[in-house]
Amino acid sequence: MTRHPSVSRALPLAVAIATLLFLLLGIGALGIIGDGDSDRIYLAVVAVFVAGTLVARLRPRPMAVAMLATAVTTVGCTAVAFAMGEHQSPGASASDMVMLTTMYAGLFTFAAWLFARNARRHPRHLSTQSP
Repeated sequence: MTRHPSVSRALPLAVAIATLLFLLLGIGALGIIGDGDSDRIYLAVVAVFVAGTLVARLRPRPMAVAMLATAVTTVGCTAVAFAMGEHQSPGASASDMVMLTTMYAGLFTFAAWLFARNARRHPRHLSTQSP
């Protein structure tokens, strides 16, 4: 059974947006690093997500690249937090930071894979024409 291209485009976008919203919840309410304002470093992930999506204009192959960049930024933010010693701050847990980073980066990578799969399945929808 073949799916319509718009249906197969919705799933990777839904995964990407849900992951971003989940990350924002983690930053705002739950805390990734621990107590305090240290979680603001993860706003870089939001910036890469938004910039990548705008540049990609929701085209599947560029969106796959944008989601991979978002995943890499997630890991980079955690690496910077560790380098700054944030894992030793009150309420912080190094293992929680690693697990949450792995989860968010994995979900963004999954969205990238779905976008790439969509690009392979529907190559005629990859035109570079301006809307």
